[in-house]
Amino acid sequence: MESAIRSTSTILSTLCAYSGLMKWRIVALLVFTTVTAMIVAANDLPNVQALLWTIVAGTMAAGGASALNQYIDRDLDALMARTARRPIPSGRVQPINALLFGLALVAWAVLLFGVFVNWLAASLALIGALYYVVLYTLVLKRNTTVNIVIGGGAGAIPVLVGWAAATGTLALEAFILFAIVFYWTPPHSWALAILVNKDYAAANVPMMPVARGEDVTRLQILLYSVQLVLITLMPGLGLLVPGEDMLGLFYLASALLLGGGLIYVAWRLIQLADKAMARNTYKYSSMYLALLFLAMILDRLIS
Repeated sequence: MESAIRSTSTILSTLCAYSGLMKWRIVALLVFTTVTAMIVAANDLPNVQALLWTIVAGTMAAGGASALNQYIDRDLDALMARTARRPIPSGRVQPINALLFGLALVAWAVLLFGVFVNWLAASLALIGALYYVVLYTLVLKRNTTVNIVIGGGAGAIPVLVGWAAATGTLALEAFILFAIVFYWTPPHSWALAILVNKDYAAANVPMMPVARGEDVTRLQILLYSVQLVLITLMPGLGLLVPGEDMLGLFYLASALLLGGGLIYVAWRLIQLADKAMARNTYKYSSMYLALLFLAMILDRLIS
């Protein structure tokens, strides 16, 4: 009996360790934006089978890319208090096992997308994983201050995957959704970087607060927030296809309200210039994107 209990405990511990490689909160947000893009593209609830397979394969693609990111960054993670307890630096998962786990998840995701959804969605999912693992993690993160700016494209590609999954094609509207996530990423990530500035400095990662200072970072957060809000208004103002709104008044009102809040917290971050406001900015920006995409879903379903 005791042996069976120990065996069960070991299995559960192993599953939890591998689950920790997938960064579930990030995966959930990426899958949510993917599903939103499907609903906006279909102008209603998309095909149920395509939706379910997209959720499954999208989870695997995002989780696999996260596991590969942790495999590559295991040396940095061991140096930072925020990440030292992750599965690889804590010794709960061996590096080679994390590598194989990540590769397997991405491979299965591409196969499932291709067989059960379409090959355009599969190709975009693969591009997104490569963008995050190769371009951001291997090339940009350790070498340039604009790592987050350029690297934001990795988190934006899932909306293209969703659009392709629903329609089999891409359209201008899909790239507007891409731009929203792309411009949201820097202010969101820089707010977190201000909070853990000492960690990034200790690991010699040239995040904006380390390389350019916190004052410059706070100003950049405000500037990117303003740009982001302007882009979010485009789908509701008939600026994409003359005389035709991509989204309706409910979305437009939501984008104005949420965007006003984002600009306000970014402005307050400059005024107060403390960790507490950086934390508030980070939390609000996390909520902001989720609520903005929820407004898109509700707009399509109630219009």
